[in-house]
Amino acid sequence: MMRKLIILISILSVSFANAQAFKGNTDNKLQIGANLQDAATGINVSFDYGLGENISVGVVGAYSLDVLEALDASFGDRFDLKGRFNAHLGSILAFDDNFDLYPGLNISMKNFGGHVGARYFFSEGFGVFAETVFPLAKYDSNITNPAHLIHNQFVVNLGATFSL
Repeated sequence: MMRKLIILISILSVSFANAQAFKGNTDNKLQIGANLQDAATGINVSFDYGLGENISVGVVGAYSLDVLEALDASFGDRFDLKGRFNAHLGSILAFDDNFDLYPGLNISMKNFGGHVGARYFFSEGFGVFAETVFPLAKYDSNITNPAHLIHNQFVVNLGATFSL
């Protein structure tokens, strides 16, 4: 338990040092955050490119650092790479300029899924985010290896947000 706590604190420390934002322009964004899920904790890194005021596309890499020993997870089981599409609703729903709500879809090496996230900016370039990620369709519906479930479950991502 102490090992998991130390790893989580380390990940969150890195998360608050780097991350991503989308403020309705075509600037490049980088996000680094911790992901929390059943039987594993890890880190995720994403790069988003704004296509317009309310749309962005990007890529996400996730790696599970602390996996239960019973899962016997290899590198391939721990790693996932995703392409993603986001619809930024903060300005559409007339939220405060510092708040952004973004649902989206992602396609990965493990599944096709969705995500819903929210960001709050304390200043023009710094804020925090929280995001939920969930599978909609698994490539292998008859998963027999428990380690293959690592990236096929509900995940919460937390981190800090910076504009590049």
